[in-house]
Amino acid sequence: MNEERPVVRVPFQTFARSFAQICAGEDPWIPLGKMMHQFFGAYRMFRAELMRDPIHVPADISADLFRWAVFCAASVEYLSHIYTLECPAWAMEDHYHLSEPWYYHLVADLDEVQQELRETTPEEFARRNVYIGADPYRNKYEKKRRRKGN
Repeated sequence: MNEERPVVRVPFQTFARSFAQICAGEDPWIPLGKMMHQFFGAYRMFRAELMRDPIHVPADISADLFRWAVFCAASVEYLSHIYTLECPAWAMEDHYHLSEPWYYHLVADLDEVQQELRETTPEEFARRNVYIGADPYRNKYEKKRRRKGN
């Protein structure tokens, strides 16, 4: 089935835009949530465009913000893999790697939680030393469609 591409009336919430907003002080999940809304929702036919532009990493970036840069690169590779899209070259650059593991979880300081995250995190994140668990992007749109039998 050939989906018609809608006329875009709002700016794309690309990973590049999302990361710039994170660097400007936004809580990371606000811009990433907007990106997910477009990627999984009404703009799913523009998925490649949402990931295409490289993020801009400032030379003086803090360690915390660099974690989010690596997270964005891992996300692009992961979503490219899941949705059978060509992964943009920028996301595969070697510098998107953390020297120390980052365990993203409410109780990430617990050894058993770290172990579970190491065992369940998708390879695209784990290879970069980012441990977030089995399902870093929950797609509520597809889950909703599956329940309705579409």
